[in-house]
Amino acid sequence: MKICHITSVHSANDTRIFIKESSSLSKAGHEVFYVVPNTEEAVRNNVKILSVTSEASGQLDRMRNTTKKVYQKALEVDADVYHFHDPELIPIGLKLKSHGKKVIYDVHEDVPEQILSKQWIPKPMRKTISKAVKGYEKYASRKFDAIVTATPHIANRFKTYNERTITLHNYPLLNELAVESRQMIDSPRNNALYIGGIYILRGIKEMIQSVEKVNEEIDCRLTLAGEFAPKSLEANVKSMSGFEFTDYLGFLDRQQVKQVLAEANMGLVLLHPEPRFVVSLPIKMFEYMSAGLPVIASNFPLWKEIVEKNNCGLCVDPMNIEEISEAIKWILSNPEEAKIMGENGRKAVTSIYNWENESEKLIQLYQSL
Repeated sequence: MKICHITSVHSANDTRIFIKESSSLSKAGHEVFYVVPNTEEAVRNNVKILSVTSEASGQLDRMRNTTKKVYQKALEVDADVYHFHDPELIPIGLKLKSHGKKVIYDVHEDVPEQILSKQWIPKPMRKTISKAVKGYEKYASRKFDAIVTATPHIANRFKTYNERTITLHNYPLLNELAVESRQMIDSPRNNALYIGGIYILRGIKEMIQSVEKVNEEIDCRLTLAGEFAPKSLEANVKSMSGFEFTDYLGFLDRQQVKQVLAEANMGLVLLHPEPRFVVSLPIKMFEYMSAGLPVIASNFPLWKEIVEKNNCGLCVDPMNIEEISEAIKWILSNPEEAKIMGENGRKAVTSIYNWENESEKLIQLYQSL
């Protein structure tokens, strides 16, 4: 089939859209296009990347103008199936349906739940907007040919709207981040690692405070890789006393990510107990496991079940500095046990939590269309 993935938000190198879904479909023999704003047009992994120019001044401007350009470019492709990845593209999906196209909505996040904690939306308006978005998703999803969701929690809602709903977990590629040997025991320094978007709700302040507390007894660095959101948060975080124990690397490409994973003692994923996070399955946790790192994760029931069942790390209250710091100290003080945890995580990814398994479900979905 001729398949076109479209986004108005994500990048040309997006892990889920390009590296996993588009590339897997191309490998399965389909002709795949990927329409994305502000990038260089190219053919990579046999996927044709098409660009639209967008100079949106903000989120609302992007929703009005970038989406139109994405739609026009997508129409030029004249694909058999359109697979879109942003809720702001729902109207575009409906337009494509009116042209007789097959359309798939890929739901990365529980948007109605997410709206309830969006800082840029005035708090009194959040419940009303959340309810309206939920109703609109319900209406539109019944018209689409399939729904793909990132978690079972999201899928449970959409299955009541569209029986052709599947979950594609955002698990890591089997060998992308794996390293031949861990450097934990002979590492020249102790190193707790966090990779990902750097937000208040993802525990940045708690991580810095915890590593600062660890340094009262054990030398330890926090390696931080990713981009701050909002940008103003960067100055606020760098003013914290514990930032002297932090090495901030900024945004890293995938090869650089593999390198810092190889040099770390543990991976941190300490999201706050927001309703949307409690039922999420964070890709970073599985990437740490894939690289053979023990994880220190928030003690949400879903995460705890995975970590404890596979004995691949420790779960803590993400708001409790004492618990986090004690977990970091335990990993550093018990390198042999920590190494076994890392190996257990790697085995779990090899057998269960990998994209290669998930990609088969995506290919079967397209066959069903």
